[in-house]
Amino acid sequence: MKHLRFLWTGAAAGLLNGLFGAGGGMVTVPMLEKDGLPAQQAHATSLAVIAPLSVLSGGCYLWQGRMTFGDAWGFLLPGLVGAVLGGWLLPRLKALWLHRIFGILILIAAGRLLLS
Repeated sequence: MKHLRFLWTGAAAGLLNGLFGAGGGMVTVPMLEKDGLPAQQAHATSLAVIAPLSVLSGGCYLWQGRMTFGDAWGFLLPGLVGAVLGGWLLPRLKALWLHRIFGILILIAAGRLLLS
């Protein structure tokens, strides 16, 4: 049963990532926590899952001519700096604060989408 849930969750994470460029973590993190991983480990594991999905989705968009490397270049260096900072900060955050920050970001994204 657990493997079936992983298959469905993985497919949902890939679909969300392909459609929205992100969002797979909203599916993957809760599933990993439900399976008993601590919050920090669930977030880190989710990133390990999302990274190859992002590369594949980006490659599909590049191949289809829907983006260029130039479109992303200005975000790459600051994004890498942010990723290092996030990787440093994650083990230092208590699970409660990690959940609150994650929830607030989801609410902000939802509000932005609903109001646009």
